[in-house]
Amino acid sequence: MPNGNFDYEEKLLACSRGDYGALRSLYEHEAAWLMGVAMRIVRRREIADEVLHDAFIQIWQKSSTYQPALGSARGWIYSIVRNRALHILRLNHHELPVADTVTEERPSDDPGPADVLSEHRSAQALHHCLEGLDDQKRLCILLAYSEGYTQAQIALHLDRPLGTIKAWTRRALHLLKECLS
Repeated sequence: MPNGNFDYEEKLLACSRGDYGALRSLYEHEAAWLMGVAMRIVRRREIADEVLHDAFIQIWQKSSTYQPALGSARGWIYSIVRNRALHILRLNHHELPVADTVTEERPSDDPGPADVLSEHRSAQALHHCLEGLDDQKRLCILLAYSEGYTQAQIALHLDRPLGTIKAWTRRALHLLKECLS
């Protein structure tokens, strides 16, 4: 489990200065959790390995573009992995049908998105803020960021217009940002 005292921002700044040790430290600290994010989206180990590899190259190359005012360093790292996984899915036309991924039964030992968040000490504040959202907005955020669903897939799953899903997601992100600041 990641240590709540780990300084992600400092590691990204060190990466931007060319410190390979900082990248190694980020990898050792987060790779297992990031692999979980990639696996939830792409559902295949070999593709998730590729996602993680490509994401760490991007983290190294783009670490100087991280802007603390726009969000946490850890969130920035996770968004790179998520975006890379979604990009690879789109490139390889591996979009998963909503019915196959949302309605399937989870094995009882497989934690859901909320369980994973609560296991991370450093995510306690996020977990608290997510609890403050209404059920529909929280579900939009969890499906998008933990399961890798597009807004169109969320709209199909919730049987709501795409514009409604976009508005709920935008509002939820705004509320999360306010709560976390």
